[in-house]
Amino acid sequence: MITIAKLSSLAEGTKLRKCARILDETAVSFGQQAPVDIPYLRAVCQIVLDSNDTRISGPTRTACRKVLASDGNDRLLWALADASHTLHTDLGIEKADWDFRDAHEARLDASHRTVLPFTVVLDRLRSPFNVGSVFRTGDSFGVQHMVLVEPTASPEHPRATRSARGCTGTIPWEELAEDQVVTRFSNTPLFALELGGTDIASFEFPTSGAVVLGSEELGVSPALLALADASLGRVSIPLAGSKGSLNVSVAFGILMHAWYNAIRDR
Repeated sequence: MITIAKLSSLAEGTKLRKCARILDETAVSFGQQAPVDIPYLRAVCQIVLDSNDTRISGPTRTACRKVLASDGNDRLLWALADASHTLHTDLGIEKADWDFRDAHEARLDASHRTVLPFTVVLDRLRSPFNVGSVFRTGDSFGVQHMVLVEPTASPEHPRATRSARGCTGTIPWEELAEDQVVTRFSNTPLFALELGGTDIASFEFPTSGAVVLGSEELGVSPALLALADASLGRVSIPLAGSKGSLNVSVAFGILMHAWYNAIRDR
């Protein structure tokens, strides 16, 4: 760790960016209940407070003062998180979604999951971020298996693993061609999340079965729509906005919450 003397000697912009990084890393460590050098942390915040850089905002100074006044309890964590966020904003450093870290994501234990007989078919999702988000939601609502219709973005793509926060390792998955999917699920209760279907509030969810999620641009393919229509049909989420659609991973979260609760309450 850089010494306070060395940190103080850096050029102003470099020094403040380094302070932002230190605050961020310390907030993560504190959240993981790792030992934190509070005197060092206070010295870093004092450097920020002593700066004459006009970019340093009032909220950043307030958060740093709260760090100085903290006795190391939970309030320190919140003050740290606030100071890190506002200083990053002041300096124009935008944090991407995958910069927000989880203490447990690298060591998730799939044996702790409640697993239900739910299969999710990802029909040519193009965005790795969406694929990862679907895995994370699926992990939370008991999904047993994921089937990726080629050429869906790979769960092993860096953006997918980042947005999944470790959940691409907790749900088994496989890649299949469309005709293989049709054959595999020809006798399985299956429905599609698609426009023009039964309102999600009145849809009769199966105790076991599969749901098809369509691509971001084209929705569910004709072959898989036909498969769904020959089985349980389509389910839709009523919307009230001008856009008339949701991000696929957001829509999936709404769907899985409804399916999970419908089965749990039976």
